[in-house]
Amino acid sequence: MDVSQYLEIFIDETNEHLQNLSDCIMSLEKEPENMDTINEIFRAAHSLKGMAGTMGFKRMQRLTHDMENVFQEVRSGNMNVTSGLVDVLFQCLDAIEAYLDNIKESSDEGTDDNEAIIQELNDILAAGTGNVPEEKKAPVEKPQEKQEDGKHSKKYLDIEFSEKEKEELKDAESKGLNIYGITVYIQEECLLKAARAFLVFKAVEDYGNIVAYNPSSQDIEDEKFGCDFSFYLVSETELDKFLEVSKAVSEIAEVVGEKIEYSQLTAAEEKKEAAEAKEAAEIVKKEDKNEKMAVNSEAGGAAKSAPPATKKSSPGKPVTSRTVRVDIEKLDALMNQVSELIIAKNSLVSIGSNSDGGVVGVNSQAFHEQIEYLERITTGLHESVMKVRMVPIESVVQKFPRMIRDLSKKLGKKMELYMTGEDTELDRTVVDQIGDPLQHLLRNSADHGLESAEIRKKRGKPEAGSIHLNAFQEGNNVIIEVSDDGNGIDTETVKNKAIERGLITPEQGEALSQKEIIDFLFMPSFSMAKKISDISGRGVGLDVVKSNIEALGGDVEVKSVLGEGSKFIVRLPLTLAIIQALMVEVRGEKYAISLGSIETIEEIMAEEIKYVQTKEVIHIRGMVIPLIRLDQLLDCEPEEKERNSFTVIVVRKGDKSAGLIVDELNGQQEIVIKSLGKYINNSSKIISGATVLGDGEVALILDVNTLF
Repeated sequence: MDVSQYLEIFIDETNEHLQNLSDCIMSLEKEPENMDTINEIFRAAHSLKGMAGTMGFKRMQRLTHDMENVFQEVRSGNMNVTSGLVDVLFQCLDAIEAYLDNIKESSDEGTDDNEAIIQELNDILAAGTGNVPEEKKAPVEKPQEKQEDGKHSKKYLDIEFSEKEKEELKDAESKGLNIYGITVYIQEECLLKAARAFLVFKAVEDYGNIVAYNPSSQDIEDEKFGCDFSFYLVSETELDKFLEVSKAVSEIAEVVGEKIEYSQLTAAEEKKEAAEAKEAAEIVKKEDKNEKMAVNSEAGGAAKSAPPATKKSSPGKPVTSRTVRVDIEKLDALMNQVSELIIAKNSLVSIGSNSDGGVVGVNSQAFHEQIEYLERITTGLHESVMKVRMVPIESVVQKFPRMIRDLSKKLGKKMELYMTGEDTELDRTVVDQIGDPLQHLLRNSADHGLESAEIRKKRGKPEAGSIHLNAFQEGNNVIIEVSDDGNGIDTETVKNKAIERGLITPEQGEALSQKEIIDFLFMPSFSMAKKISDISGRGVGLDVVKSNIEALGGDVEVKSVLGEGSKFIVRLPLTLAIIQALMVEVRGEKYAISLGSIETIEEIMAEEIKYVQTKEVIHIRGMVIPLIRLDQLLDCEPEEKERNSFTVIVVRKGDKSAGLIVDELNGQQEIVIKSLGKYINNSSKIISGATVLGDGEVALILDVNTLF
């Protein structure tokens, strides 16, 4: 039997319990007498203990058991929650997370007993209650239920042996080995019975060899049994050892067993066969009785069995979770199928638009109806799949309050983290990769952004600094803002650092804008920290943030006011797979621009183009918008003659706009994004991918965010 089938469930649920514990302990530090929070922590610790015991992870079980002991005393009013207790509890969570990391890698919890943390818990327990911790008292065995009550009978006597099993038992006895029959009773509330059985088998097989099972080993693995199972084994070891190791498995209610001679087994089997023959004769006699009585008896039996069936559905029971965990690889495969379906749909659209009255044009009304139907289906399927792939960013950001608390203590600064928009949803692929960049930005705000308490006091600011993480959706993008009310970026200091490193000359520095100076912070190995610590100072941070976000098709922007604070604005695409795009042409080549970036489309005359500092601009509805000629940007051949009018696509990124001059517009289309990989040297990064059109032609996708 393989316990690994439960491992994924264990890992997922342990992660959830750890995050729940972290959130609750953070809340408890602010409201130490909140009984709802205390009860929730106790329940989570209890659940973790039970799960760890079920899977046979003894070290994790012991640690969570000690946590449970502490909160039992807190819940009973015998202890108060202190800052020291909270610190130790967070150490416990870190230790459990380390166990979990080991389990993910090797299916084993490792060898660290965390004795120091357990000792601290026991010391706190003793100091808080005035009592010796439970671990230091002599263990008191719980009285077992008496076997004489009939509840724990010798069900191993009911096992029927195959000829092969009989031969194996007889041969073992002839070699001087003992034959033991054992029945194991599992607690009725146990959730993973098969896992318990596996742990019992694993324990006894260290000392002997199991010959027969009841039910079969396959039925036990599939949990097709009640709360007990039986088996026979052969061994040189004494029976007491097998009873001991079986009882040591968590959630085992009782174990009964005895040594049996092979002659007893065969005698018992013969006796059983005689009893079955007698029972068969009784049945034949009963069948001669009145048929109506038999029918009534059956109806009565059915009526008696009906109430339990009704009882099985309990409408009053709350539903704890209605979500299903889906393997991301399966979702990726499904997304690929949708992608191919969309390409097929585009092919049909292309055939319809190119028809010149042939077979397709004979019944064009029906053809176009089918096209519209196919389009509705594919669009609906796409939206459904995207909804499955979309997950709240809460799964990433919920670990940050604990991180800020730890940084506050380590840096000696008072700070608070305020988060909004945690329910904002992103594609799962993006969410999985955005955690590290956001963590870098928050650590940057805590270490570099916020001033010391003394400086904040001089500036008339609250002693506790504020860090804000705000997420919201904007068109086809999700915006995540990380801001603080700290010192802001001293651009003069950054410029001097760049001059010192030889990146620019003093003369060049004078001509740089604030944005251009701030961009130095995103260069590799560029650090403004005065000393190296485990938090910052090695120049690894903002450059990683920028590269990771750009790899996801997003960008990062910085706004800062010296003395008031900084704001890092991260823009990310909702999805990396399928988007709505505007198809355009430049010198006969087709390109796609995401609709989410487009603000408006304008037709302008040549004389409307003006110049500001030798750069082309247009004036639209009170705004001066810089112009970008895509033919020049994409290094196309110049047109032979000047145009009198131009098609301008106005695109926006945040509060900035630009006008793209294109040759033609080809309409809106749903496109599948395909990666270019290393096939193209794209130093400007304006080309973010490609798509296959309905006629088989390839169009490049333009990322207009790189133009700003």
